[in-house]
Amino acid sequence: MIKESFSLRGVEFKNRVLVASGTFGYGDEVKDLVDVNKLGGICTKSLSWKPRDGNPPHRIVETTGGMLNSIGLANIGVHAFIEQKLPYLRSLDTTIIVNIAASSIQEYCDVLSLLEKYDAVDGYEINVSCPNVKEGGLNFGTNCSMTREITSRLRALTNKPLLMKLTPNVTHISEFAKAVEDAGADAISVINTLIGMAVDIHARKPRLSTVTGGLSGPAIKPIALAKVYEVAQAVKIPIIGIGGIMTAEDAVEFLLVGASAVQVGTANFIDPSTGVKVAEGLRSFAENEGLSDVGQLVRALQSDVKFSILQSWL
Repeated sequence: MIKESFSLRGVEFKNRVLVASGTFGYGDEVKDLVDVNKLGGICTKSLSWKPRDGNPPHRIVETTGGMLNSIGLANIGVHAFIEQKLPYLRSLDTTIIVNIAASSIQEYCDVLSLLEKYDAVDGYEINVSCPNVKEGGLNFGTNCSMTREITSRLRALTNKPLLMKLTPNVTHISEFAKAVEDAGADAISVINTLIGMAVDIHARKPRLSTVTGGLSGPAIKPIALAKVYEVAQAVKIPIIGIGGIMTAEDAVEFLLVGASAVQVGTANFIDPSTGVKVAEGLRSFAENEGLSDVGQLVRALQSDVKFSILQSWL
């Protein structure tokens, strides 16, 4: 029997594959399409204190090897989430991580403090890295001291797992990773989307209403792998790898370079059962490799080259 589970701060995940925030709704939207109980966990769509309409259309554009989104953190708000979505999530046999987004540090604290009253919430993923909102988002995620402060403030409010979701749109993501580790984060989610753009050459206009948006999908996997590898050299806490994972083989790459678990995102728009298939594939890969634990793949990359941020560009 292959061991697939892992734990964060005493909370157990049945396997190392979660679904990424914003790509799986609140879980109930796909209950007739996939057995969500076979996932290691669900990261819910981002929640703010009040409902958000998000950005005007067009706000999703398909690109070569991926997609651009400028949803703008549209969500039903934490109060409606508690009333309408939490009862269903409570019935599931999988770990529930609530993603929180905010326009101020106080809003992060208010949302988390309210959710702390409910046992169905197993942990929190804090979005300090959304590239397509005017307030919060990258204003927080590209400011190292602000990211550290948010982590520290939230750490004081909960004993549940605290995951900080970082942006790749900075010079050295490892500096931010070290900052949140020092401030008490239990894990780091790497990466959020890259800033990208698409143009309608006939209309001579941007395809997104906000001009730029967040690029995700297979096109960003090489970048995501490099960022996970960079972070793994800087911190000791677990890393949750995100970025273009479509298959179990993709997930194995992330584990080898330093991720303890992965999140499947854009692939869910193609096939909502991708996360389950990746988890099953990871188990089969470990078995074929003669491993007793999928975790034996974590940080198992063999390389004679010592990583250097500067040398990697020379």
